[in-house]
Amino acid sequence: MARRILKASPEASLARPRLGFLGVGWIGRHRMQAILGTGAVDVTAIADPSPEIAAEAGKLAPEAQLVVTLDDILDLGVDGVVIATPSAMHAEQSIRTLERGVAVFCQKPLGRTAPEVQAVVDTARKSNRLLCVDLSYRFTEGMRRIREVIDSGEVGHIYAVDLVFHNAYGPDKPWFYDPALSGGGCVMDLGVHLVDLALWTMSNPGVASVTGKLFAGGAPLKDTASQVEDYAVATMELETGAVVQLACSWRLQAGCDAMISATFYGTKGGLSLRNVNGSFYDFTAERYRGTSREILTMPPDEWGGRAAADWASRLAAGERFDPAAEQLVDVARVLDRIYGR
Repeated sequence: MARRILKASPEASLARPRLGFLGVGWIGRHRMQAILGTGAVDVTAIADPSPEIAAEAGKLAPEAQLVVTLDDILDLGVDGVVIATPSAMHAEQSIRTLERGVAVFCQKPLGRTAPEVQAVVDTARKSNRLLCVDLSYRFTEGMRRIREVIDSGEVGHIYAVDLVFHNAYGPDKPWFYDPALSGGGCVMDLGVHLVDLALWTMSNPGVASVTGKLFAGGAPLKDTASQVEDYAVATMELETGAVVQLACSWRLQAGCDAMISATFYGTKGGLSLRNVNGSFYDFTAERYRGTSREILTMPPDEWGGRAAADWASRLAAGERFDPAAEQLVDVARVLDRIYGR
């Protein structure tokens, strides 16, 4: 289903948007490259706690000022801020930016809980500024094609969805393992992509019920205040009657770098996105008819920065608040229910 294009506001400036980047580690720099590749914006400011990392990012945009804080970025009169900081900071930094009348592109999760996410979305609506989150798997060519086929009705009623994301490594930064800073473990880190893919691909149906089971170190997770999960399974029942089964993990003995898949079973066929040879980046999409299969898409597909580039292009076109941001709250509510909160 084609995304509805919002018309630019009458006061939209013809000048190229000026952007600030808050947090420019590997992901932040990668997204900066993708955004610069649009040719639609200028990078005005870069901030990172590490001067060395900020300087490295500055090589991509030599005209940008290297500053220290978010306030330093905002004081330069930017039009948008790209946020790639630890999860605990996302909601507060996004709200502060939006309250200054500045658009936001944020890494996932937008907030650690549904109320945090709702507060950001409410602020974006009030300020009438474009808010997007880096839910990048939506932008793989395979998922785009799968969504098109489902929307066409060619595979009938989708009644079952299987979602998997096992990362055999896990995060390398300590804050990921502190519930107060991360909001959760592998569900918050990886499950957010799976839940989003299920709801987005099926045009955001209502969620009737959610159950989940969390593990840490091979045993049921007992204290969510002091531990995060490294393995999780969950079941979502949708108001369409479909059942969604989800499994995700860190450091699973997977026999490869990663196992990633999203499979949709309908009354007239099936569709599946799967990673190739354990890759985090290469995917193939297939369509199933009984015992036969048809390849829809194959690598290569440079999808990693498309969400960021899409936001930048939309900002340059003068787009303001997109009501589709409310779907971010729907995903966060599912995560809260998996965590039992």
